[in-house]
Amino acid sequence: MPFESVRKLADADFPTRWGQFRILGFEGIVANPEPCNDAIPALARRVESAVALVMGDIVPANPGDAPPIVRIHSQCLTGDVFHSLRCDCRQQLELALATIADAGAGILLYENQEGRGIGLMAKLQAYELQDQGLDTIEANIELGYRADCREYELPAAVLKMLGVESVRLITNNPEKVAALEAVGITVAERISAEVPSEPTFERYLQTKRDKMGHLVS
Repeated sequence: MPFESVRKLADADFPTRWGQFRILGFEGIVANPEPCNDAIPALARRVESAVALVMGDIVPANPGDAPPIVRIHSQCLTGDVFHSLRCDCRQQLELALATIADAGAGILLYENQEGRGIGLMAKLQAYELQDQGLDTIEANIELGYRADCREYELPAAVLKMLGVESVRLITNNPEKVAALEAVGITVAERISAEVPSEPTFERYLQTKRDKMGHLVS
């Protein structure tokens, strides 16, 4: 999925309860994006946005220094904002911010890809289907979407713009590792993003493990 352009639009101080970050805003224009649902007309261009929370020195001063800790986090309004227990997204977000703060440096890339890329309203429709017995993958497919519509070219482009060539990546998703390495960013270490399970999202985690290959116990 080629980008016509990627540009930084904002860079500001961003104090949080985990410590002091910089918040950077990025925008990428995608040429001929592949639709996630065949019923939706294809677009000639699509604008994507991402936010980077940056703490400390993210480019190693010496060749032997450890690369920065990085988390690519997909937007989840229901989890991140409303603290839903249908998923583990908020817990993963807080784990990542705490891990970066403990290290004193790192990057959290927050992508506007709600519901694994299907959008908020479709995600809520998928919730309704899950209430009727479908799992998270079956619900997406029933709505005409792929199981996972996310792309990771924009966060990869942002990392390159920030001068980051190697990362310690917080993720349970092997596709994120593969996506970064495919564009020349070395994943020197995968740090688990596994959090304590709740009964309300236990089946959700099992489905991601069994059908999507996520690395959770």
